[in-house]
Amino acid sequence: MAGIADKIFTLIEPTVAEQNVTLWDVNFVKEGASYYLRVFIDSEEGINIDDCTKVSHAIDPILDEADPIEQSYYLEVCSPGLERRLTKDWHFKAMYGKDVKVKLYKAIDGSKEILGKLISYDGGVQLKLADREIYLEKSDISSVRLDDINF
Repeated sequence: MAGIADKIFTLIEPTVAEQNVTLWDVNFVKEGASYYLRVFIDSEEGINIDDCTKVSHAIDPILDEADPIEQSYYLEVCSPGLERRLTKDWHFKAMYGKDVKVKLYKAIDGSKEILGKLISYDGGVQLKLADREIYLEKSDISSVRLDDINF
């Protein structure tokens, strides 16, 4: 389903930009018996319900015309939130110096979650911890999210 999300991201990005917001991410997921197309938008000033409604109305006809999804789905336009997930190269670069939570597939030093300041990103993640710096390979990382305390 990631392929569908990537296709939709490319399809709607220009229209979302025309609404004076940034397209942060697109997810297409199945939850229970239903499918959801979630479009995450952001801006320097933050996102409100009017922004979400405006973007939804702008992209709905584009999605209807292109018809990139075979099954029926619910369209949700929302903010990525304070604990936004970092998935694209530019997400990481935009968040240098911010605190992030990195979830790992396998525990390191007895923990599958590491909290640190994002120093750099090259596919893997360089973090500054309280007592040291650590580099985590992309293949070891399950997910990376902003730590909402300091955003």
